[in-house]
Amino acid sequence: MTEIVIIDAVRSPIGKRNGGLSSMHPAELLSAVLQGLVERTGIDPGEVGQIVTGCVSQVGEQSFNIGRTAWLSAGFPLEVPATTVDTQCGSSQQATNLAAALVGSGVVDVAIACGVETMSRVPIGSNSSKKLGLGGPIPPTYSDHYEMTSQFEGAERIADHWEISRDDTDAFGLRSQELAAQAWAEDRFATQIVPIDAPVLDDDGQPTGETRRVVRDEGLRDTSLEGLSNLKPVARPDGVHTAGSASQISDGAAAVLMMTAVAAERLGLTPMAAIVDTCLVGVDPEFMLTGPIDATKHLLDRNQLSISDIDVFEINEAFASVVLAWQKELGPDADAVNPNGGAIALGHPLGGTGAFLMTKAVHELARTGANRGLVSMCCGGGIGTGTIVERR
Repeated sequence: MTEIVIIDAVRSPIGKRNGGLSSMHPAELLSAVLQGLVERTGIDPGEVGQIVTGCVSQVGEQSFNIGRTAWLSAGFPLEVPATTVDTQCGSSQQATNLAAALVGSGVVDVAIACGVETMSRVPIGSNSSKKLGLGGPIPPTYSDHYEMTSQFEGAERIADHWEISRDDTDAFGLRSQELAAQAWAEDRFATQIVPIDAPVLDDDGQPTGETRRVVRDEGLRDTSLEGLSNLKPVARPDGVHTAGSASQISDGAAAVLMMTAVAAERLGLTPMAAIVDTCLVGVDPEFMLTGPIDATKHLLDRNQLSISDIDVFEINEAFASVVLAWQKELGPDADAVNPNGGAIALGHPLGGTGAFLMTKAVHELARTGANRGLVSMCCGGGIGTGTIVERR
């Protein structure tokens, strides 16, 4: 069986809505991250067999196969092809899994998985907006089988089903902020961040020729349980989620270089981790966001592992109830779950988040000397992504 190894994984800082990265075209943001990955590893970009990119709102600046555009914008070899995929919020984790499949099957020896979303410039839902005059994505026959619910409603239904209270979600939101603040205070992200030089715009939105360097995640907030308890619900009037216990609208990009172990030896590159297994599962689209439960169970069962065999978990914090329900079902060591904070504190740049979580996982394994990590995400439409990695 072909061993698939991760040589390095990098990410931009995550910009807040209309923050430091919002002045940058998303293809140029991803291009900067790809350049950072190539520079750090020293790989000849011509060695890359394929690029697989995740992006959700593939319209406007994020259309036209943005992975290909970003690669060419970096001045890299035109012979290297790229594919951009949409698996909703799990897009770049599925891009990682697909890239791993390309390497593992022998189609290519070297691949880059990556993802980007600049939600400040291309808002969520832009590609299905009624303003386009192109109709909606859900046909009438869908309702013959399922009720069409929003992710907000799905999160509340999960809270109802698993008996998760407002106090629970507020406490989880505070935990995310505190852990992210601790991670930055201890400089835990230093090994994974690619600084971004974003253009400075004038009052008319035109580049001034100057840049400002963005080096830090912008979503962290100084908060408290008292402050969180005063926030209004974002879904139902009596719902348990607020802006303090749901993921943030964000901008960012991340990239992962992987290859066969044989190729790594030939190129003189030292792996950080190996991909053990991947999966993509379908779940109830009315609950919508329970995918990490099924994906985790699937991966553990197939690899004859128990939850205690995993040392680090990155479970996307789309909403607090997603992770809390997953914890109730799986029973992990809570301290091993999102140990450096998650999307509630750091942000959730949709199609880029899967590659962000993979980057966080492999660097946390390296930092702590732990062995195994598991990454999983919930996705719109009732999908769950899953990946197990081992430190090398």
